[in-house]
Amino acid sequence: MSHKGRDYVDRMWAFMHEHVLPAEQEYQEFRAARGHDNHDLPPVVEKLKSEARSRGLWNLFLPDVAGLSNLEYAGVAEVTGWAPRLAPETINCQAPDTGNMEVLHMFGTPAQKQEWLEPLLDGRIRSAFAMTEPAVASSDARNIATSIVRDGDDYVINGHKWWISGTADPRCAIFIVMGKTDPDGPPHRQQSMILVPRDTSGVEVLRHLPTFGYQDQHGHSEIRFTDVRVPAANLVAQEGDGFMIAQARLGPGRIHHCMRLIGMAERSLSLMSQRALSRTAFGRPLAEQGVVREQIALSRIEIDQARLLVYKTADLIDKHGAKGARGEIAAIKVVAPRMACTVIDRAIQVHGAAGMSDDVPLAEFYVWARALRLADGPDEVHLRSVAREELGKHTP
Repeated sequence: MSHKGRDYVDRMWAFMHEHVLPAEQEYQEFRAARGHDNHDLPPVVEKLKSEARSRGLWNLFLPDVAGLSNLEYAGVAEVTGWAPRLAPETINCQAPDTGNMEVLHMFGTPAQKQEWLEPLLDGRIRSAFAMTEPAVASSDARNIATSIVRDGDDYVINGHKWWISGTADPRCAIFIVMGKTDPDGPPHRQQSMILVPRDTSGVEVLRHLPTFGYQDQHGHSEIRFTDVRVPAANLVAQEGDGFMIAQARLGPGRIHHCMRLIGMAERSLSLMSQRALSRTAFGRPLAEQGVVREQIALSRIEIDQARLLVYKTADLIDKHGAKGARGEIAAIKVVAPRMACTVIDRAIQVHGAAGMSDDVPLAEFYVWARALRLADGPDEVHLRSVAREELGKHTP
């Protein structure tokens, strides 16, 4: 890691120890008192955001704004994974806003940037990315059925989306919606992206979907768009650019997700080790039981393997762009969630029944990690990509 990268990681750790980790209980108590169907933001988050800004820990995910490379930011993202509910948002590096800000930064017009990117970068609003649909296999973006039809100076949008993260948050003000502007065009030129303000007539939030029974603060929602009319100026880039924008958006975002998963796995290993050292069974500490030692050792090895592959991928993106790291991006999206699920599951097992409770964050960590084997594309799609890249290197 560079000197600059190490400096930011050290500063992030100081912020975590002094402010974020001590605030977890307050955050949890606020959410529990209001019920998990309530999506109001716990006030402690705004306090933490103010503290982070005063420390220069703000918008670190965006190289052109923060001056950090993807490789340098990867270390910071890992630290935030120790408190995934709190830490990413406190430094304005939370999904799906990071990807949406990248889209607007790369492809937005000056007017779009002024209206939406600036308040997002300032942390005043939140956003959502509406791609996934219930009626089609959305892992193949060519299946997207939502229609975006030009009508004079407007576009009219009709479609049905779900698992749209961030929608339940009262601060969610804008959707980036992916749909088809040219259903009969070439497969990768049929799709476009368009900006739809949350309060536009015809946007209907049908329900907020729980994940394995959990309802997190920002939510994941099912939405219907019925004759939603927005100005043609809301189109992002050009008609037919949707697939290209999606690929540009997902590359760095997968680095962020994977490094946060590594942070979650590290905290799970730490909790597992502490439990093994402090808990006695059959006359000796769990840490002296061979089976527990093996689980700890394997976890250490697997975390380090995953981290190095993600670092390699971040470095390739810095040097060659997301397209030049296509195979590695697909690989880490398989490796990191699977590794995290395995390590968290071991930690739950060592904790016994306590591991399933809210007294430790392991159950919630498992939900996040397992969901990320589907979010941003399921494992099977990424394995297909890795196999295609590998087969392309060989000839009969």
